[in-house]
Amino acid sequence: MLSFFSRMAAAPPSYCFVAFPPCSKDGLVVFGKNSARPRDEVQEVVYFAAAEHDPGSKVECTYIEIEQAPKTHAVVLSRPSWLWGAEMGANEHGVCVANEAVVTREPASESEALLGMDLVRLGLERGATAKEALDVIVALLEEHGQGGNYYEDGSSCHTFQSAFLIVDRNEAWILETSGKYWAAEKITEGVKCICNQLSLTTKIDAEHPELRNYVKSQGWWNGDSDFNFSEVFSLADDHLACCSGRESLEKQGGDVSAQAMIDVLRDKDSGVCVDSESFLTTASIVSVLPQDPSFPCIHYFTGTPDPSRSIFKPFIFVDDVKLVPKVQSPSFGNDDPAKKIPRFQEKPDRRHELYKAHEWARSLLENDQDKGQKLMRIMFDLEKQGLEAMEDILSRTEILDPAEVVDLFYDCVDTELKFFK
Repeated sequence: MLSFFSRMAAAPPSYCFVAFPPCSKDGLVVFGKNSARPRDEVQEVVYFAAAEHDPGSKVECTYIEIEQAPKTHAVVLSRPSWLWGAEMGANEHGVCVANEAVVTREPASESEALLGMDLVRLGLERGATAKEALDVIVALLEEHGQGGNYYEDGSSCHTFQSAFLIVDRNEAWILETSGKYWAAEKITEGVKCICNQLSLTTKIDAEHPELRNYVKSQGWWNGDSDFNFSEVFSLADDHLACCSGRESLEKQGGDVSAQAMIDVLRDKDSGVCVDSESFLTTASIVSVLPQDPSFPCIHYFTGTPDPSRSIFKPFIFVDDVKLVPKVQSPSFGNDDPAKKIPRFQEKPDRRHELYKAHEWARSLLENDQDKGQKLMRIMFDLEKQGLEAMEDILSRTEILDPAEVVDLFYDCVDTELKFFK
């Protein structure tokens, strides 16, 4: 029992947010996530172009191989660099998905199956709307199940159930799972936050067809009272008290913007920006999805830990977008200890160029405060220029020329590196 409880205690306290008009500015849907993970884990930002696949072909996920879809959408992902899936990301159709590790009264499986993070990527690659991505995720959950180690740790298996925030230009879905069972709520207005606790109560807009029969058979619900997903599946009274960042966003009135979301993600006092003994916010994302489809969606990634000292850099989907090797970790192919059985017998150095530069900047901040603060002021000024340039794109009447943004993310990373040097 002890190992189960120590594992349970280790659900990393990540936060995901979405704000819809009228709470957000200018007809924009604003999405954000801080990814809290083990302190020394490296996240990379990777882009995969849309592709067509031969009938019968397979795709190798983190632990298992599954049937490939005939067509996959272009995706940009922020992911722990040892695994196939992603903590968060977006696709070319303006769908964003983020994952939360949750603990339910049903122990998560140690058997290798799909990770919640694999389901993030699969939903983005196969779903052109938030609802399509949800349908993809629950179908794969039914077929393959979820399970396996959430961390690159050879000494102990850390397993969790999954919750997801799935967003597009028109609506969002909160999807919460336990094993193959699930429930989902649709959101079209206001501000919503999810973290590493169950949050769905009695408003359920879609669910596993056998969900209620299953919980009755387990003796968790008598069938007479209102069906409350969190109450039925939570281990204790740890649901509902989740979201410290939501109040900050609600206080913005109707002004939630990319900058407001970034400010919330940087807030250490509220606990949204995690910096503890075990966990750190290892990467962050903010996405701005205009409800008017003639405008592009803009996705801001840090690619580095701790958003309070990281720069959010914009990415826009266009054909032939320039790849950015400087935020990609080295590849170890089949020699990767994450791919060999037994897994994780050693930990290779997965730091990418931007991560290393960022480590140098952090030591400067710690050892020479004046120089460090000056550097951060320059960096935040750079970020502000980027945010203003993106606001300009969203306020224009003419259609965006793809050539203007094909190098956008590449150039931002390059400029950041130059300042660090």
